[in-house]
Amino acid sequence: MTERIVIDPVTRIEGHSKITIQLDETGNVADARFHVTQYRGFERFCVGRPFYEMPGLMGRICGICTISHMLASAQACESIMSVRVMGTAQMLRKIVNYASLLQSHALAFFHLASPDFLLGMESDPDQRNLFGIMASNPEIARDGIRLRGIGQGIIQILANKKIHPDWIVVGGVTSPMTEEQRISILEMLPEAETIIRRTLGWFKRTLDDYREEVSIFGNFPTSFLALVNEHEEVLELYRGRLRMVDDHLHQIADFHRDEYQDYIGEAVEPWSYLKFPYYKPEGYPDGIYRVGPLARLNVIESTGTPKADVELAEFRERNHHSSMNYHLARLIECLNAVESIQKLVEDPEILNPRVRAHATANAESGIGVTEAPRGTLIHHYEVDENGLMTGANLIVSTTHNNLAMNRGVVQTARRYVDGNKLTEGMLNRVEAVIRAFDPCLSCSTHAYKQMALHFEMRSPDDELLDEVLRG
Repeated sequence: MTERIVIDPVTRIEGHSKITIQLDETGNVADARFHVTQYRGFERFCVGRPFYEMPGLMGRICGICTISHMLASAQACESIMSVRVMGTAQMLRKIVNYASLLQSHALAFFHLASPDFLLGMESDPDQRNLFGIMASNPEIARDGIRLRGIGQGIIQILANKKIHPDWIVVGGVTSPMTEEQRISILEMLPEAETIIRRTLGWFKRTLDDYREEVSIFGNFPTSFLALVNEHEEVLELYRGRLRMVDDHLHQIADFHRDEYQDYIGEAVEPWSYLKFPYYKPEGYPDGIYRVGPLARLNVIESTGTPKADVELAEFRERNHHSSMNYHLARLIECLNAVESIQKLVEDPEILNPRVRAHATANAESGIGVTEAPRGTLIHHYEVDENGLMTGANLIVSTTHNNLAMNRGVVQTARRYVDGNKLTEGMLNRVEAVIRAFDPCLSCSTHAYKQMALHFEMRSPDDELLDEVLRG
């Protein structure tokens, strides 16, 4: 008789989800699935609203990814206005985007993932958290809190609030940088770099103790998708062209944001609120690809900054298929972010007071694409002749990774889970492969038109009594 193991909820991630593991008659794993159990309908909330309200509204999707959503939303709205924000306004937006990446990566690495590495996958779950890290490794805990604080602090200096600021608007930003703000940001950067370099040092050594996990956790061939600079294969978080490489890192697609629907399809399954994007030329579900820090470092030729490029060269010697290396990629991107912020803040043009353009709706639709900390973020809006929203489609970073997360869960469960002798550590490893992707489920659970839903009625002994399927 087959049995089912349910991990509910998946811990140390942003949002609500569960994992189900189906065992066969011998107690071995037959299948496993990652279920996203929450739903947020921002694509419907916006209908009927003026398009220029979208950055403020969409920024409320998530408290962690606020800046990312505001930037993608603003770019989509500016496409509707037939305006492209350049110059100082673009530079200021890039600074807060890098700062957002810093605070988000610090949260993911130190607060959510590091307990597995520093305390052990099999350690006491009551201690396997940030408080356990504070007790066993206080300096590392302080580094994580401080690095996140620096990222949030830069956002607050420019945008007046750490979370849900109103500074990013359609056409640019609401206020320029002052000399005092410039000095304050520059003073923060040396400490941030010191923390990142110290963390890179101990984490690269720690990875050597987890060689088995590196060889198992989400380690399979896929394609990788990310933005690159408009003219060369250099890391780009704000705006660029979309590049996809295959599992051997050979380019298979290079396209503009307005062409994304020619390359990316979206499927739904009845057992999750999270959509399943796929690479159209390969079909569903074969068109699996990954986004985010690991994908970005696999897609680019250079980070664009010298210190991060040194780390990138070393990163190239590691397993580029293993999702465990998302964690290392985050630290390398943090180093790049600090270097990039310094370069932007030291540019004399950064104090230019002209930071906003004004226009009305000049097109029926607009698309914005940026790189959120977790990966490629797409906002696609449609408006009527009065500039009122008639539809929106969001493909969020975590959504792009859905097929890969599910495959990673199956792979890890089959390696570690023994239904005849179950331990908490086995199940934690299955959760840990999800934490490698750092999913943000509040951001990602959206629908376009109608979603598939599967309702089941079961008896106390788990017998299926009735079911309803929609979609």
